[in-house]
Amino acid sequence: MKKYLVLSAVGTDRVGIVRDLAKAIADVGCGVADSRVAVLGSECTVMLLACGSWNAIAKLENQALALSKKLDLVINAHRTEERAPREDMLSYVVDVATLDSPAVVTELADFFASRQINIDEMSTWAYTAVHTGAGMLSISMNISIPSDLHVGRLRDEFTDFCDTLNLDATLEPARR
Repeated sequence: MKKYLVLSAVGTDRVGIVRDLAKAIADVGCGVADSRVAVLGSECTVMLLACGSWNAIAKLENQALALSKKLDLVINAHRTEERAPREDMLSYVVDVATLDSPAVVTELADFFASRQINIDEMSTWAYTAVHTGAGMLSISMNISIPSDLHVGRLRDEFTDFCDTLNLDATLEPARR
């Protein structure tokens, strides 16, 4: 039976961070089941889900501190379980473009949370508009909508919400 360990690693960006982490995971007999890598500022962030036998996961967990020192990364390890398939959820993608504002992410998260909609994945990107020089924010989310929620009504509510905040947004079924 597979066991799972979430590793999060943060350190100064450099070539080879992903290779070094993947090798350390493979060296103890584990694999990488899921991962995300992003460079934020001058830091590289890696989140991954390692999987393997109980012994291999225990070995990886016990080596996290030494691995942190060896790779010059801050590494956190956390045991978890495999995510159960959610037949009762519909996968949708939300894309938003708007003037940069500190409250936009909070407002979007509140809109979905108040409807029991989970944000499974989110990325944001701040940039400067080419012609106007205005600060802009692009947000992309993968969400899980309960299948008993009326999607047409949700779409109408989302459109009204976006109009109120002057957000240019789409809410579409995920393509899998």
